[in-house]
Amino acid sequence: MVIPNVCYIIDVLLLQLYQLVHSLTMSSPFVSPTAISSPPSSDLPQREIPGSYGPPFFGAIKDRWDFFYLQGRDQFFRSRMDNYKSTVFRANMPPGPWISPDPRVIVLLDAKSFLVLFDNSKVEKRDVFTGTYMPSTSYTGGYRVCPYLDPSEPEHGSLKALLFSFLASKHEEFIPLFQSCMKGLFSGLEDQLRDTGRAEFEQLNDVLSLEFVFKLFCDGKSPSDTKLESNGPIMLKKWLLGQIGPVGSLGLPKLLDPIDDFIMHSVGLPFLLVKGDYRKLYDAFYSSAISFLNKAESFGLSREEACHNLVFVAGFNSFGGFTIWFPSMMKWVASAGESLHRQLAKEIRTIVKSEGGVTLNAINKMALTKSVVYEGLRIEPPVPYQYGRAKDDLVIPSHDASFKVKKGEMIFGFQPFATKDPKIFDDPEKFVANRFVGEEGEKLLKYVLWSNGKGTDNPTVDDKQCPGKNLVELMSKVFLVEFFLQYDTFSVDTFKTTLTFLSLKKATST
Repeated sequence: MVIPNVCYIIDVLLLQLYQLVHSLTMSSPFVSPTAISSPPSSDLPQREIPGSYGPPFFGAIKDRWDFFYLQGRDQFFRSRMDNYKSTVFRANMPPGPWISPDPRVIVLLDAKSFLVLFDNSKVEKRDVFTGTYMPSTSYTGGYRVCPYLDPSEPEHGSLKALLFSFLASKHEEFIPLFQSCMKGLFSGLEDQLRDTGRAEFEQLNDVLSLEFVFKLFCDGKSPSDTKLESNGPIMLKKWLLGQIGPVGSLGLPKLLDPIDDFIMHSVGLPFLLVKGDYRKLYDAFYSSAISFLNKAESFGLSREEACHNLVFVAGFNSFGGFTIWFPSMMKWVASAGESLHRQLAKEIRTIVKSEGGVTLNAINKMALTKSVVYEGLRIEPPVPYQYGRAKDDLVIPSHDASFKVKKGEMIFGFQPFATKDPKIFDDPEKFVANRFVGEEGEKLLKYVLWSNGKGTDNPTVDDKQCPGKNLVELMSKVFLVEFFLQYDTFSVDTFKTTLTFLSLKKATST
């Protein structure tokens, strides 16, 4: 996922499918969950929020360079958390000048304080989808699409209700459609391994992700049958880069950091560079998503506005989310080794055989498979950032203290630290495949926060929880099921976000 704030992907409201020992570093202010439990919020000492924004302009530039080039993302947060002895502090978040009008935020790094970002009575979500800046609406046909709308805005409820209604009508197609799309992934991996001894996952996953999303929303039509031909993934990635580039980096050699900073964080990429690509994407969806656009009109929405929102949901939330999340999930499964692979294969094959196929009922019985998906979403959430602006003066509790926040201040949550909070999870930095198995494990699901909501919540038209929460989790389980029906074990090589398969052992039993 995604997946900078970012979460975003698809959903189906009517399908309710799923119902602290080590610190982050030796010097972390967190303590063992067995050593102390958080006192009630009313008993917490009130503390001034530590940290400084530094001098205007230059403070934001310094924090930006620390974030991207001098410290790196995780160390940026960890060093300040250790220095202030607090999981709540003030800092500037990229991109800063000149793209972001005001980079000042209050940072939340623990699971308890993070939850305020889900409370619509306390925070406003208007135009904070990408953080302290908002890309030009030229990228979305001149419309503020649904992720940028606050639930208090009437258009938000209409657009989200449209998605729920449409996807509910497609629920029987999810599993067979995804299964058919995965066949190309498997054949591609096997062909590359046979020819070169290595198989690059990224391009094959891009094709799988777009094929599934486009067919789902476009009445079974393939993107290759439109003017997109085979160029859809490249067009979408260029369009995505223009919007999320300011919170990313080109990864150039160190000597070229000033050039990277100027291009990505100072001026941004103009829409003109992708205008032609976006027109082709829009036209492909407009001519293919007939039933979706017909339904939109019944919700009082114009076909034009609905189609621009559809391109965003399908391209940014869905395609963009899957291209980040599936490589991450398979990286962690690979890292767990052959022992876990054998356990997954046994569970999956036994239940599929007893249930007579890959069905929703079968998947819901796969306790280990479900736990693996949730653990992947916990340890490396596809959308690491969440933002909200305080509607009124409020008090935010952490485990150890409470902090006053003034009306209008921007609140920022860094999810990878919140979901590895050692006061909630034992061995938080370790991938524990069976962490969510059993009664005690299921109690921890509420702290899997990847969807801009608690893991035990389901999205509604009145909140900003990822409308694709349930569908993404279901497709992730189907991915593992189909994979381990085909293969016994596998190995990969990872470099940054690139995943390369080095081996695949075909299933010796079915």
